[in-house]
Amino acid sequence: MAKKVAAKKKKSKISFKGLVTPAKMKAAARMLKNWGKWGKKDEIGTLNYTSAKDIVGAAQLVERGKVMSLALNFDQSGPQGGKTKSPPMNRFNPIHVMLRTGTDAYAGVLDHRKIRASDDLIILPTQCGTQWDGLGHIFYEKWMYNGFDIREVTSAGAQKCGIEKTREKMVGRGVLLDIPKLLGKKWLADGFEVTAKHLDDAAKKHKVEIKRGDFVMVRTGMIEHAFAKGNWDGYPGGDAPGLGFDTLQWLHEKEVAGVATDTWGAEVRPNRSKAYNQPWHWISIPIMGLTVGEIFDFTELAKDCAKDGRYEFMFVAPALPITGAVGSPCNPLAIK
Repeated sequence: MAKKVAAKKKKSKISFKGLVTPAKMKAAARMLKNWGKWGKKDEIGTLNYTSAKDIVGAAQLVERGKVMSLALNFDQSGPQGGKTKSPPMNRFNPIHVMLRTGTDAYAGVLDHRKIRASDDLIILPTQCGTQWDGLGHIFYEKWMYNGFDIREVTSAGAQKCGIEKTREKMVGRGVLLDIPKLLGKKWLADGFEVTAKHLDDAAKKHKVEIKRGDFVMVRTGMIEHAFAKGNWDGYPGGDAPGLGFDTLQWLHEKEVAGVATDTWGAEVRPNRSKAYNQPWHWISIPIMGLTVGEIFDFTELAKDCAKDGRYEFMFVAPALPITGAVGSPCNPLAIK
């Protein structure tokens, strides 16, 4: 009886390099689409890749008990105050207001309640600082992730793919790919395109393997550059180093759960397209269902990884379960 020969997968002839044209965008959408992969009702996309076994494995990476926050503080000194040629629409730094204060208590004006205390409130865009893009954030023509109609996102919030659906996710193995370290630089220049080859080369240099269900952190050094300048000018919506269009195929093939960068918008700016604004986002979120983190601060983590030579760690960064939100602030933790 003749043995069955497994059919070899044909490699795509699509070139992800160069300018992103409408033809290339459509081809990428066909090739990288994850709609229906986890069922017609799925609303969390690539977060499905991380299994319970992966989380147990990530916990075993903790050896020193060192916890590093990858978040910026949420205050008026945040990145949305920077001057830029392309200001983000309706985004501003958090507004923090006190409702009860220590001076009120000291004056005794609240003693009739028989308790002295303070309370406050915060007004902020969900994507003003360190944050996750939800799957309802970016649309592909008339659709959002998994083929849901974009009209499911109304003034009342996202009826599909709301960030609250991820409330028990964003936990697993994290991997840092330090591109400036790979290239012997402090930080990457604005407009520097991080390619799939850079990601492979960084993984090789750091002696780390990207596995299914991982959360990949890509450092460009842009936040450290802003710290060195002493201001955020050019950071929000300006030119930036970032992920190139060809990294989409890499992320798709590696089956990562999520990717995060230290830039405002993850992808390289100016965008490599005359037809689209943020073309990488057009595919990553609505087509692949990829969870994307932005404005992560890798300063301490990068130093620690360089010191101990370990570029993998337990990663814990759940979104706030804000019903119907299309993004969420977060305090990502790298634990070694």
